[in-house]
Amino acid sequence: MSTYYETWINKSETITDQNAYSQYINFYYVLEKDAYDKILGSYPNNSELLKGKASEIADRLGFSKDTMDVFVGFLDGIKESIKNEMDVTTVGDDTEIFLDIDYDKLFIKMREAKATWLFKLPSWKKVFDEDKLAELNREYRDANIAHAENIGRNDPCPCGSGKKYKKCCGAKKA
Repeated sequence: MSTYYETWINKSETITDQNAYSQYINFYYVLEKDAYDKILGSYPNNSELLKGKASEIADRLGFSKDTMDVFVGFLDGIKESIKNEMDVTTVGDDTEIFLDIDYDKLFIKMREAKATWLFKLPSWKKVFDEDKLAELNREYRDANIAHAENIGRNDPCPCGSGKKYKKCCGAKKA
């Protein structure tokens, strides 16, 4: 019998039927969004929601017994944003877990994953005020700005011609 984690990996990463994959991932996105909405919506009094046996937490977050593999996929996604260590590969129904979430890190991870449906959830306003959300968005943008390196006139041209920049592409700009 395979673990929930193995089932999650098989269905999310090794499936070859594109239609079945799309259905599974879209189903995951719906459950993931609902789970995050419950977590954020019950902040700051959500520790009871996030502590206990894996099957109980899954149930409280909207995952059924039949979707425990999807719940473990959810745990795999959130594990980098929790303060305590968790080995999702061994999570079973009776595994005791506590999701001690670092909400700043979670928000940034959602931005990095380009998960618009998650980082734009209205329930984030229960966790952060408008100023904090703006600050986190600014931090993300600042960390992801592309910086062009200035080329000196006497440096080799980046086009690879072997000429000096001023005699090659730099001359075209003047």
